[in-house]
Amino acid sequence: MGAASRRTVPEARDGLAQTPHLRRCGSGRLFEWGAMTGPILLRRAALLGLAALASCSAAPSQNILGSYFPSWMLCALAGVGITIVLRQILVAAGLDKALPAPLLVYLAFTVAFAFATWLIWLD
Repeated sequence: MGAASRRTVPEARDGLAQTPHLRRCGSGRLFEWGAMTGPILLRRAALLGLAALASCSAAPSQNILGSYFPSWMLCALAGVGITIVLRQILVAAGLDKALPAPLLVYLAFTVAFAFATWLIWLD
C-alpha cells in the first residue's frame, strides 16, 4: 500500500477504533473489515466443515458377541497383550533389567504391536 491509500484512524481512549468497520488484528494494527468479509469467512467455514464431514465414514468396527467394538480398541488391546508376553520373555532371558527406560520401551512396544496388528488384521 502506498502512503496515499492509508487512512488515518481516530482512536478512543482505550485504544480501540471508533469506527465499526475497522478492527485490530493480533499485531495491533488496524485493518478494514469490509462488508463482504463476514459472509466470505462464513462461507469458507461452512465449506471447511462440510469437507471435514464428507471425509468421515463409518468407523471400522468388529462384531463381537453382538456388540460392535471399534477396531482401534481391539488392536490396542492386542498390542498390550503381545507386549505383556514379550515382557515375560525378556524377564526370563534376563534382558528386562538392561532396558534404559522400561516404561518408554514397553509403551513403544505396545504402540508398535498395535499398529502392526492394525496393518495385518485390517489391511
